[in-house]
Amino acid sequence: MPGNSFGQLFRITTAGESHGPGNVVIIDGVPPGIELSVDDMTGDLERRRPGQSKITTQRSEADRPEILSGVFEGETTGTSLAILIASRDQRPRDYSEIRDKYRPGHADFTFDAKYGRRDYRGGGRSSARETNVRVAAAAVAKKMLRQLHGVEVVGYVKQVGDLVADVPEPAAVTLDDVEANIVRCPDAATAERMIELIERLRGERDSIGGVAEIVATGVPAGWGEPVFGKLKADFGRALFSLPAVLGVEYGAGFGVATLKGSENNDPFQPPDEGQPRIHTASNRHGGMLGGISSGMPIVLRCAVKPTSSLPQPQPTVKRSGEATTIATKGRHDPCLLPRFVPMGEAMVALVLADHCLRQRAQMGE
Repeated sequence: MPGNSFGQLFRITTAGESHGPGNVVIIDGVPPGIELSVDDMTGDLERRRPGQSKITTQRSEADRPEILSGVFEGETTGTSLAILIASRDQRPRDYSEIRDKYRPGHADFTFDAKYGRRDYRGGGRSSARETNVRVAAAAVAKKMLRQLHGVEVVGYVKQVGDLVADVPEPAAVTLDDVEANIVRCPDAATAERMIELIERLRGERDSIGGVAEIVATGVPAGWGEPVFGKLKADFGRALFSLPAVLGVEYGAGFGVATLKGSENNDPFQPPDEGQPRIHTASNRHGGMLGGISSGMPIVLRCAVKPTSSLPQPQPTVKRSGEATTIATKGRHDPCLLPRFVPMGEAMVALVLADHCLRQRAQMGE
């Protein structure tokens, strides 16, 4: 199946299905000499794994990575880095009743239309289970970015349903702020209401969507290309590759549609004590101008749809075209946002790692 690789110089290739024996990623382009161990990956994998709280799927997976190649004596060698994450709690029998039915909101029909067959066990290759190795690969990218440029990538839940968090300074949010509650929202008061909403909808056999915000700080000015290699375009491609993402915006996003130019422009300012480089007074441009990083924090948002797998009956059709109903059994998140956060961070970090190496190759930086 094509389309399994992402990136140019920092490049990942993944393989694996939802209820298969495991998932694997091969990473090319990792510079030699970066200290790396399994422990560097477990933090983000723990944040992504199923079964971590009362508001996530109860599938129980430890998601312990195994480094197969590319590390020797605790450091990267510069050769291909391979990571395997085995699956231990597969339950393909949960999906046996829907093998000939198309689940609304899923890729069942389109997968079948493309290949003439599909893996009905939780979506197979289309499942978010595949993202565990992306998160593992991104842990390597994050370490490289931190070591070379002091770049940090932090995501959090900005919105669940109509509940919107008050986050006045996105660049000031820390990982500790995010991990202070199970919904991963740095606004504690709104987080409690989000949890209540998610629990109520789980009880009603329903689900809810929302918005995740991802912020990258420390990115130098100058990363990205002015035409087809725009940094913002690569972020869009990366984030849209994640399951359940229906919208991506950065900076003021769709809010610019109601602004005048004089209201939208971010005035440049000279270096000062707080900022030693040229910077802007505001950041409606979200850290990118002309598709190239400006040195200001990169701020992106993803609209994530409600979980499509519902235990309540929904109308659908069989593969033969016969009308029927479907109620999806198994274990599913009533809201994808808490576990989506490390996935969104992962794709942002992978893009930045790739552009970091591209800038070094092109400009010697």
